[in-house]
Amino acid sequence: MRLFLDTANIEHIRHGVELGVISGVTTNPSLVSKEGKVNYQELVKKICSIVPGPVSTEVLSQDASGMIAEAREIAKWADNIVVKIPASLEGVKATSVLAKENIKVNFTLCFSLNQALLGAAAGATFISPFVGRLDDIGEDGMKVVFDIAQFLCYYELPTQVIAASIRHPQHCFMAAKAGAHIATVPYKVLLQMIQHPLTDIGIKRFTDDWRKVMGEKRIIETPAKL
Repeated sequence: MRLFLDTANIEHIRHGVELGVISGVTTNPSLVSKEGKVNYQELVKKICSIVPGPVSTEVLSQDASGMIAEAREIAKWADNIVVKIPASLEGVKATSVLAKENIKVNFTLCFSLNQALLGAAAGATFISPFVGRLDDIGEDGMKVVFDIAQFLCYYELPTQVIAASIRHPQHCFMAAKAGAHIATVPYKVLLQMIQHPLTDIGIKRFTDDWRKVMGEKRIIETPAKL
């Protein structure tokens, strides 16, 4: 399972890419608004220049014709742009048109297998079920991810599942077990994924034991000049 960052913060994106574990980014109007008043197009282009893989950018129109017009324009911004289209009836129509034009679509705000079925049939490159938001209303968000992943695998469809609305590290390994191709995570969750108290204890113990015998001497010393 690959990891994307769910953010529009340039510094967080740079750090994720520098770690060598982030292969894409997803954004939305809410995430962009957190960065203050910015030139949206320039921000997205900057993100696309940093990230080696897909960068999902959302349309704001609610009718198919508006979505299509926005998507065609957004797709020109960079080669790795993916356009986020909502899982509505108008979104299905827009996805179908855009897919025929080889514009990659992230079918977003997906909350059911039926919505995913329509998105895949329309030609979406990615489908994004929102795990956390389903959990918030008492449903099993990860079960929806599992059902969608199983459906796509069974029928050998090229559409990939992005587990979205990830709230904590446990969601990440649950998404992997459910068969998601990608999990898109907030920066905070990315940092939490590496943390474990036993790792911290182990590092300190090894360091303390080494210093008892060797002091501050490193394992690999600079070779003496001959």
